[in-house]
Amino acid sequence: MNLTTFAFILTGVLLNAAAQLLLKAGTNALGGAIHLTAQNWFATGIKVISQLPILAGLACYAISVVVWIIGLSRADVTLAYPMLSLGYIATAIGAYLFLGEVVSVQRMVAMAVIIVGVALMART
Repeated sequence: MNLTTFAFILTGVLLNAAAQLLLKAGTNALGGAIHLTAQNWFATGIKVISQLPILAGLACYAISVVVWIIGLSRADVTLAYPMLSLGYIATAIGAYLFLGEVVSVQRMVAMAVIIVGVALMART
């Protein structure tokens, strides 16, 4: 995989991770868990889609799809798709830094395993 292809793949992964963080920030701004009922689904939907972080997260998703398609056009899917696991790491770091979530030692070890796996995959 050349540097340009890797940049497209990584950008797609990072945009996807940013989308997750923005969606979570949007739900946090709504007060946490969303509870839908037959009576409140429309009003709740309006509240959800009116949150700027949620709209930004959806925009990140849309852009990430375009970037991802460009990356896939340049790389084997068997190489590109495992790179998505880097999104777990980016999301965990972002959640720690921006959302105040705890990243346990066990999660850090799991992220290290992912990094080793992606590095091995990328060398093929």
